[in-house]
Amino acid sequence: MSALEIGKKLVGLCQEGKGMEAIETLYADDVVSIEAMDMEGMPARMEGIEAIKGKSQWWYDNHEIHSMVATGPFCGHSPNHFAVEFEIDVTNKPSGERSQMREVGYYTVKDGKVSQEEFMYLMA
Repeated sequence: MSALEIGKKLVGLCQEGKGMEAIETLYADDVVSIEAMDMEGMPARMEGIEAIKGKSQWWYDNHEIHSMVATGPFCGHSPNHFAVEFEIDVTNKPSGERSQMREVGYYTVKDGKVSQEEFMYLMA
């Protein structure tokens, strides 16, 4: 699949609340994930599909998602990259704190799979 095709499928699955299915079907086994910062004992950079699944499962276990909008994919000159904007209304289960988040995921595609994702956050 091309980056555009993968981007469209990823956005569709996220809109349906199927983020784990997106990881399982669209990501390479040796995928790299880079967050803007370390989170609760998890390093900002993680490698391998199992590590990414674990990080995502932690997110779903610790957050109640009220709504999530994925917009994109945004494509540019490079045929191997796309970006997606996410707007998420979420409550952190341990703290009970509700917040609205905006972030951009920048994706690299190699051999028909997502080989890297990097997240950038809107900093107030």
